[in-house]
Amino acid sequence: MAKLTFVGGIHPYDGKDISKDKPIQDVVPGEILVYPLSQHIGAPAKAIVAKGDKVLVGQKIAESGGFVSAPIHASVSGTVKAVEPRRVATGDMVMSIIVQNDGQYDEVDFLSHQGNLDRMSREEILEAIREAGIVGMGGAGFPTHVKLSPKEPEKIEYVIANCAECEPYLTSDYRRMLEEPEKLVGGLKIIMKLFPNAQGILAVEDNKPDCISRLRNLTEEERKISVKALKTKYPQGGERQLIYAVTDRKINSTMLPADVGCVVNNVDTIVAVYRAVMEGRPLMERIVTVTGNAVANPANFRVRTGTLYSEILDAAGGFQGKPEKVICGGPMMGFAMFGLEVPSTKTATALLALTKDEVSAMEPGPCINCGRCVEVCPGRIIPSRLADYAEHFDEEAFVKNYGMECCECGCCSYVCPAKRPLTQQIKSMRKLQLAKRKK
Repeated sequence: MAKLTFVGGIHPYDGKDISKDKPIQDVVPGEILVYPLSQHIGAPAKAIVAKGDKVLVGQKIAESGGFVSAPIHASVSGTVKAVEPRRVATGDMVMSIIVQNDGQYDEVDFLSHQGNLDRMSREEILEAIREAGIVGMGGAGFPTHVKLSPKEPEKIEYVIANCAECEPYLTSDYRRMLEEPEKLVGGLKIIMKLFPNAQGILAVEDNKPDCISRLRNLTEEERKISVKALKTKYPQGGERQLIYAVTDRKINSTMLPADVGCVVNNVDTIVAVYRAVMEGRPLMERIVTVTGNAVANPANFRVRTGTLYSEILDAAGGFQGKPEKVICGGPMMGFAMFGLEVPSTKTATALLALTKDEVSAMEPGPCINCGRCVEVCPGRIIPSRLADYAEHFDEEAFVKNYGMECCECGCCSYVCPAKRPLTQQIKSMRKLQLAKRKK
């Protein structure tokens, strides 16, 4: 039987053995936590607290700034020290709420926010998700209540749990599936209640046979939920690639998954939905993998949002030797960090520290027209040509030759023997085009 997959893709060293067998540990945050008001795609949240205010764990400290936005909740109890711009992991200055942790972790009454799923309407479920501030936690940060509100919910045929975790080194979703599979399945059932005509699919790469077995055991009595094993290949967890692998349906840059009857959510996002609806707890923590050969004790941590990356690294024993590169996220789609005194957010996935920066050590050369970038591109476009258009600012040719179909996975840059920064050049042009479209 052929394995479920897509055309193109690569098989990089996955590095998962470093941390996959490390159970989730809690990180105790430091004295100061920083909550950027932009932790999601869309309008920034608006602060509803001021300097001197006392806050509790789970208290809303910023409300949505619009429909495509999400509120923010305190992850510790303490005192608001300021509402001011602070540097974030990308290097940008973002208006943020600064809270001094009192170390007591006094909580709001979560019981009063618990729901009874059997009695909740579709609107009540969506409101619970919106109020919990849940966003896509696979990296995109799109507000989940918006994603779960397509114009025609009755046309959704598949609710897909993205359990692939194809990004090298990351093992946070793997640990979540092993340690809390009941919450994953429970969250999937909640989302499926929003779409009465939909089947649920737990899509897992076949390099996680223990997760596949555990999830199949949990869902063997569930008539509308199935577990599908995917071929292990990067970027199997990309939304377009995942949908094609499990449904044989295709989408492009002008379409949404809902256009082909699908809704896709990441593991941590689905668990957050479960906790919001069934436990009344907003999104104020996530699982972060700290890994790489420059880390003393690689592990998976449960991190309260607002905790500084330096404190997360300390929980892993700090660096063993000086790293040449520190990355926020994975090596394929993450970005290099300038420092660690910046806050973790809802979209934090990993902290990767490497003793050798192999990319920067190589000088790019001219294209040799080998075609390898075309062979591995999951979007079936021509990265080398698009990078040339981007380099020469030929916007018309870039768009005409399907430059907007790039999913920025990095496969082309990875295989290029000339070490050309193909993905980076294409990404820059796509960003420019998207900005123009917004205007």
